[in-house]
Amino acid sequence: MQSGTLSIVIAMHNEADNVDAVMDEAVAAFSAAFEGFNIIAIEDGSSDETWSKIEAAAQRHPQITAIQHPNRAGKSAALRTGFLAARTLWVATMDGDGQDDPQSVVDMASRIDLTSLDAPALVCGCRTNRTDGANRKWASKIGNGIRRAMLRDACPDTACGLKVIPRDLFLALPFFDSLHRYLPPLTRYLGFDQIYVDVVNRARISGETKYTNIGRAFAGFFDLMGVNWLMRRTHVPAKELLFTPRDEG
Repeated sequence: MQSGTLSIVIAMHNEADNVDAVMDEAVAAFSAAFEGFNIIAIEDGSSDETWSKIEAAAQRHPQITAIQHPNRAGKSAALRTGFLAARTLWVATMDGDGQDDPQSVVDMASRIDLTSLDAPALVCGCRTNRTDGANRKWASKIGNGIRRAMLRDACPDTACGLKVIPRDLFLALPFFDSLHRYLPPLTRYLGFDQIYVDVVNRARISGETKYTNIGRAFAGFFDLMGVNWLMRRTHVPAKELLFTPRDEG
């Protein structure tokens, strides 16, 4: 069992049929792996029964904190809400559609010390067996190539929902709607080390993906332009200053 505590933020939108399986599996996996943990489940303006399912899961499992967005704000905003609610040094993110194996979070967290902020500052999951259709795989391959060329990003799967990152570092990054997709290049630009861990990607059992290839392409183009501009216009002190201890008095 790993010492230290970890918060795991799970954003959900219209995932009513997946909530029970995702939450029950996650609690079981994390209870066996971590000295302490808290799952922060964010319901992001769903039109189905996702919120009531999350509330019921929180009643079954005291390790779950349930938070609701009254209107849909997007995945990055939901993650930000979860990070603001977290009280641990490190926070993990995973998707709420059942495709992420919580054991992958355990494997990723084992690569760091949850009780300190030593390097690396970002652990990225990389899906080696993607279950998406061929069209999405090719779209991702092309998009990853363009992103790597423009942002000098070495991460092979920046869109994977599995990440482990210090709470304060995530909240120090400039916020925008697709922030969760650009954590690797932004943290690397700021001088932080990162490592990549192979993770399991499972087929979606129920529900539908929230993205289309065309939608990704249009949003991705403008996001790339924006992130490139942010990186060129962002100058911060030495990375150690991001973690200056706060005065508790």
